[in-house]
Amino acid sequence: MNLILLGPPGAGKGTQAKMLQNAHGFVQLSTGDMLRAAVKAGTEVGKLAKDIMDRGDLVPDEVVVSIIDERIDQADCAGGFILDGFPRNTGQAEALDALLDKKGMKLDRVIEMKVDDDALVERITGRFSCKDCGEGFHDIYKPTQKDGVCDGCGSTNLVRRSDDNEETVRSRLQTYHRETEPLLPYYQDKGILKQVDGMASMEEVARQIEAALAA
Repeated sequence: MNLILLGPPGAGKGTQAKMLQNAHGFVQLSTGDMLRAAVKAGTEVGKLAKDIMDRGDLVPDEVVVSIIDERIDQADCAGGFILDGFPRNTGQAEALDALLDKKGMKLDRVIEMKVDDDALVERITGRFSCKDCGEGFHDIYKPTQKDGVCDGCGSTNLVRRSDDNEETVRSRLQTYHRETEPLLPYYQDKGILKQVDGMASMEEVARQIEAALAA
């Protein structure tokens, strides 16, 4: 089964993709990870991507599609894959459809993780972690038992990501609404779009996704 997880940054797509990978053996394909792997492997497409990135330019859609083309031909994708972070717009979706059609493949499900903007801002801006052991926390939902001290290892080296601030998060949400939300009617018309409540607990979101896959 081949899937796409859609939703704004911070919706939990990566977490759910990993859970699906563990449960079903689907391979999680992150465009960022694939780009880095192709560059490291020194493939022809990887060399091209490296030249572009070294210039500080964005990697064009046709190069990203070529990297996806290479990746899904690998044996571990035979049982299905999950695309996380691609496509981001209808042009990319059409290019992906053309690629899969050429290979005699198709998308089976597109899962939209619906979230509330304000709640998502609260979720993202409140999170922090321990730099020493990696344990994650949240100002509201998972505060440390002792202020400023990691519950896991006792370190006081607690940090927040620099981009986990309201201005940056709302800017990323605006980009998602403007560029990626038009994919929803695109996949709705194909009859493969399913929606889940991305604001529910991690376990409940996973349950809804499983139900969407079984439908």
